[in-house]
Amino acid sequence: MGEAHCEPDASRQGTLVLDDSGARPLVALIGPPNSGKTTLFNQLTGLRQKVANYPGVTVEKHVGRVSLDADRTVDLVDLPGVHGFSARSLDERVTRDVLEGRMTGLRAPDALVLIVDATRLESQLMLVEPVLELDLPTLLVLNMSDELASRGGRVSDAALVKHLGVEVARTDARDGVGLDAVRDFLAEVTRRDTAHGRRLTNVPRGTALPMLDAFAARRMRVREIVKEAGYVPPGASSVSERLDHIALHCFWGPLLFLAVVLLVFQSIFTWATPLIDGLDAMVSASGQWVGGALPDTWYRSLLVDGVWAGVGSVVVFLPQILILFLFLGVLEDSGYMARAAVIADRMMYRVGLQGRAFLPLLSGYACAVPAVLAARTVDDERDRLATIFVTPFMTCSARLPVYALLIAAFIPDESLLGPVLGLRAAVLLGLYGLGIIAAVGTAFLLKRTLLRAKPSSFLMELPPYRVPSPRSIALRLLDRSRVFLRRAGTIIFGVTIILWTLTQFPRSDAGAPPIDDSALGRMGQLIEPAIEPLGFDWRIGVGLVTSLAAREVIVGTLGTIYGVEDDSDDAVGLQEALRRDLTLGAAIGLLVFFVFALQCMSTVAVMRRETAGWKWAALQFTYMLLLAYVGAFVAVRIF
Repeated sequence: MGEAHCEPDASRQGTLVLDDSGARPLVALIGPPNSGKTTLFNQLTGLRQKVANYPGVTVEKHVGRVSLDADRTVDLVDLPGVHGFSARSLDERVTRDVLEGRMTGLRAPDALVLIVDATRLESQLMLVEPVLELDLPTLLVLNMSDELASRGGRVSDAALVKHLGVEVARTDARDGVGLDAVRDFLAEVTRRDTAHGRRLTNVPRGTALPMLDAFAARRMRVREIVKEAGYVPPGASSVSERLDHIALHCFWGPLLFLAVVLLVFQSIFTWATPLIDGLDAMVSASGQWVGGALPDTWYRSLLVDGVWAGVGSVVVFLPQILILFLFLGVLEDSGYMARAAVIADRMMYRVGLQGRAFLPLLSGYACAVPAVLAARTVDDERDRLATIFVTPFMTCSARLPVYALLIAAFIPDESLLGPVLGLRAAVLLGLYGLGIIAAVGTAFLLKRTLLRAKPSSFLMELPPYRVPSPRSIALRLLDRSRVFLRRAGTIIFGVTIILWTLTQFPRSDAGAPPIDDSALGRMGQLIEPAIEPLGFDWRIGVGLVTSLAAREVIVGTLGTIYGVEDDSDDAVGLQEALRRDLTLGAAIGLLVFFVFALQCMSTVAVMRRETAGWKWAALQFTYMLLLAYVGAFVAVRIF
């Protein structure tokens, strides 16, 4: 097989040219999955990031700003993790289009940062050739270099520079080690050359890797370069091997997984309780202060009975959400999640799904929208559709305020297994388990009817166990707090104002009507006959409708309704009001309803886009709604 050699264009070699708009240089961050790319992106940009979708597709676009000094900044775009540019997947097509300047709304990058896992250098360098063919100033970042050295591995940076023709930097993105070298490269990108006006100084480049006309030729060339660079792969981690004897054991592995799950759910209640009580006291005190400082007018009622009662009743659950994401972040960054996927594959194969679907399903515990998007990693189209269909059964963080409110109101704070497991944590665990059962049963049904197909094999390269970076975890929690508070300050805030307004009409000489006779009350009473068999009254009915905007909105809705209804100095708390108006069976039924129902229009919209039509989205919404109604109907009669 012949080799076709390509000489780089001397007019462009190593030279970066800004576009006519004079905008900040745009640098693309590219790398294989699980190479530490996003961790490096977060370290460089902090929270100076914007997340949106690329035009026409559901792939998320992450663009951040890196401040180098008072005068120089760089825009950094975090591209999806890919192994190549074959465009077999949507991620690969998006990455290729961005790098080639064919993505609407995003100009072609001026330089590239290619990050690879130094402990898996040979397989990760397969991405080098197509990157270098772009002929842009490029920095090769050898991430996890500390781990390479500690496990007896080595590689010559100078040899890589010689054979690849790019600058090389060593980093440990988790701890921020080596970031100065990356910043130096970015600073070089921004430095203007006065002799060329708009041109920037040359970034040193060596001999470009020749373009080969086959993948297997390419692999041979990478092996040759790795050999000439004196690469010695790291030895197996004895710690990882010992831990995997337990984590991947057919008996002890699932038992360990169950123990981790119990710890998470027990912590959500025990650790968060003091923080929730503190936030609740702050919200109540601030509401009373505002109410006492304002005259008895309509805007006092709006602020105290509407905004404070509605938004405040949701904000107090932020600690529980952060504890959940703390555990998820630690488990993911430590490498345990990959082991959990292997354990789950044994069960998922029996219901017709593959282990690769585990990660999208797992991310559904954060939010169903990115989880549906993450299903693109599932190669088989029928498996992908089945994964998307069952993903909303995973209990997302938006359900957690609903669960926490009802469990705290109706389930006594008693010990079930001593300090290991309380009754409230057990009920919360049961709700998550009920969602998993529904997902597994639905997948089993789909794979034997509408999406009949044999499950494909699942292969995963297990990373070694690592100590999570506190800074990386902290940034993730800060970002999650920002997202949660933004929803509270926009969606929930807007809904509470609309609800409060509906409670004020039709007005009479005496002022606002009793809430039962208000416009909101009459609207709720129209819904009540349909939900009365479930033990729900019109207040719950209004909450179910508003929760279609976002699941946690029902908490703010009930807070507003009861805030207006009990507008007095001795107003009862939301939990006490629910205990007054709901039976235990109705409360359990409402919990079951939220386990099954697809109360999130954002998920429906993404489902429609991912499946290119309304057929699957409508079927998914209808199926889950019927399942929720039947489940709540049964629960209210059992309890």
